Amino acid sequence: MRNKRCSGVGGFTLIELMITVAVVGILAAVAFPSYTNYIRRGKIAEAQSTLSDLRLRAEKSFADNRAYDVGNWDTTPALNGRYFTYSCTKAPTTYTCTATGVANQGMTGFVYSIDQNNTRASTFTGLAGWNNSTTCWVQRKGESC
Repeated sequence: MRNKRCSGVGGFTLIELMITVAVVGILAAVAFPSYTNYIRRGKIAEAQSTLSDLRLRAEKSFADNRAYDVGNWDTTPALNGRYFTYSCTKAPTTYTCTATGVANQGMTGFVYSIDQNNTRASTFTGLAGWNNSTTCWVQRKGESC
């Protein structure tokens, strides 16, 4: 004897579909912020790498010229980063180089800097959960030095 319930077209019930949509929504709500923070950490690496390179160039200039404000060590095309813009202020015995996040790359509010004493600073404007630091480069939301 055939079961009449199974003789029609198969498919999902509305409740099964709603449960599936809810599960996918919950997974997306958890995964998306983690993914966004992961992508930001990759972008932050550009700033840290370029600022470290600028520090090496500045120290080489100082070793060669006994002054930081001599030479073009901070004006190379490499300073036009994808995620950050870079600038340096120089005096004979001091310098400060700064990386400022590019807005259309999702890095608005991120500012990293380094000076002649290798003092690294992180400043975040309008970014909830990011902790400013005057002693290190913060790489993750909630991290502190």
